[in-house]
Amino acid sequence: MIRLRGTRALLALNPAKSPYIVRVTVLEVIQRSTEFLTKKEVESPRLQAELLLAHLLKMPRMQLYLNFERELASAELDTIRELVKRRGQREPLQHIVGSTTFCEWEIAVNRHVLTPRPETELLAEQGWLFLQQLATQPPGSPSALDFGTGSGCLAIALALKCPTATITALDISPEAIELARQNAVRLGAGERVQFLQGDGFQALPADARFDLLISNPPYIPTAEIDTLQPEVRDYDPRRALDGGPDGLDFYRRLAAEAGSRLKNEGKIMLEFGDGQGDRIRDLFVQQNWIVERILADYTHRPRILIARYSHG
Repeated sequence: MIRLRGTRALLALNPAKSPYIVRVTVLEVIQRSTEFLTKKEVESPRLQAELLLAHLLKMPRMQLYLNFERELASAELDTIRELVKRRGQREPLQHIVGSTTFCEWEIAVNRHVLTPRPETELLAEQGWLFLQQLATQPPGSPSALDFGTGSGCLAIALALKCPTATITALDISPEAIELARQNAVRLGAGERVQFLQGDGFQALPADARFDLLISNPPYIPTAEIDTLQPEVRDYDPRRALDGGPDGLDFYRRLAAEAGSRLKNEGKIMLEFGDGQGDRIRDLFVQQNWIVERILADYTHRPRILIARYSHG
């Protein structure tokens, strides 16, 4: 029996049918996978290769560096080939491994929900700080509505950071609601979040009022969706991306309808896209909202609107 080592063996041989015994190390897998993903124009190919391999081997990514000489078993090679192939087809890493980190929690994702972005963590932080502040004041049981919950990341973050708060999560997609509910149960927030499936405020009880409405609504202009990276264009649900001709359909709807769903001194917190801040501010001012702040994201771009409704 002839033994082969090296990255050529990784791609050229099928261990199940070959008379050769393939010996391929962790380092060789990383190097060859990086070359392959580079050719497929995947962003940060080395990092992506390492994350896929770390997922397969069930170890922290940095632990790979202490195991460079470890040889992969035949079944492990078969699996990593398939994972790298999928990433080369531009399937998002988060879909391949089945989850992403949001704030400090692991959130399951799939093709039915938008994969949470780092910017949305800032939105979550603003939401829980507001609820925590309200929790120190009578009656001490604030309430929040996550409008378009998707994976449930915002609702779950609010529930876990604000134990006294009542959280409602709403989405039009039954598949999204089911995944969000599973995420909440797994993370210990299953009894803290009420999940409702339906189209907007019509899914809520008529008398439901909230201290906070928080949302990362669709904001990509329809014509721009086909120009997005394949990971977004081909794998994120179009319903979670498409904000109408100018990207502002959901902001118009929220500006017109959300005020009646907030308690006195209640607030709305919304994420929005690049260059949309001024127009969204105007939409809300025209509907009798008082815009308190527009916050920047990690790249110093305007990203989050915070406003309260003037019931007077």
